[in-house]
Amino acid sequence: MLLILSQWLAQDIRAFNVFSYITLRAMLAVVTALMISFVVGPMMIRKLTAYKIGQSVRDDGPQTHLIKAGTPTMGGALILIAIVLTTLLWADLTNRYIWVVLITTLGFGIIGWIDDYRKVVYRNPKGLRARTKFFWQSVIAIAVASYLVLTAEIPAQTEMIVPLFKEVAIPLGVTGFLILSYLVIVGTSNAVNLTDGLDGLAIMPTVMVSSALAIFAYVAGHSVFAKYLGIPYIPNTGELSVFCGALAGAGLAFLWFNAYPAEVFMGDVGALALGAALGVVTVIVRQEIVLVIMGGVFVVEALSVMLQVASFKMFGKRVFRMAPLHHHFELKGWKENQVVVRFWIITLILVLIGLSTLKLR
Repeated sequence: MLLILSQWLAQDIRAFNVFSYITLRAMLAVVTALMISFVVGPMMIRKLTAYKIGQSVRDDGPQTHLIKAGTPTMGGALILIAIVLTTLLWADLTNRYIWVVLITTLGFGIIGWIDDYRKVVYRNPKGLRARTKFFWQSVIAIAVASYLVLTAEIPAQTEMIVPLFKEVAIPLGVTGFLILSYLVIVGTSNAVNLTDGLDGLAIMPTVMVSSALAIFAYVAGHSVFAKYLGIPYIPNTGELSVFCGALAGAGLAFLWFNAYPAEVFMGDVGALALGAALGVVTVIVRQEIVLVIMGGVFVVEALSVMLQVASFKMFGKRVFRMAPLHHHFELKGWKENQVVVRFWIITLILVLIGLSTLKLR
């Protein structure tokens, strides 16, 4: 909305043309999301506390987590409010990719909100049935992937880009694109949700990966930079930098309240939505392999759960002391802050490796 206003004002005052630059609006999105979150955050936390929307804690988990029982949850709604408002303010609303990522993020957020609501209000520890949750995640992911493949105008929009090689891109076809996109969106959503088990553990890696994706989106949508770096040019993806900036800003502000000891937890409403947001941006900018690298912590956390479940069902034995992986390290004696900060450091290294693939081709 502010972009439209600035364009109108620029007809008489040329200085307003500066707002046409994506880089400026992406930075302003970070600041705007931060400000919205800092204003709305305390009020939301007070409301959640007043309504006794508190987190339940597993009895079989680390004993240090028992003191967290009752801490307000569903705080991910704060992140979504900041992201949506900021994106509507600073993004080009005529860009179809902006609406794709917003609808996907909100769709998964609604699924997470219903799940959280059933857990904390109706005191149903299972929330939404796993099959029901998975079904609606699948519906949204397939719908989004179908729209993207049906509206693709150039081969680069449906090919898998292989990092480190300038000329290597794997044609996926309609079926291959649908399958890969589905796995990326649903998989990332659930991987972030599984990682969200310690104060600040999931949100900071999300911020880092989102910031890196903002760079990938900007470069892919800039014909000169894309040609220079040897990556496919995908028109109009640069605008996603504004969305990623809003996500990063909202995430940093949420960390202010979610840092140890957390005043509020993200809940499924935040974790599922943020994971889906990362996934759909990745699909649009065609960097699925790079996401696996940068989101390595999310990948390992999800794999640890899959291995644990498979091993116990097949052999009756556990691979880890507890899954997801962060609980395994806690039970080995690592303090919560140690696990969180070390996972942050690992993510930072992985994100830098992912960004290096832009030049190493």
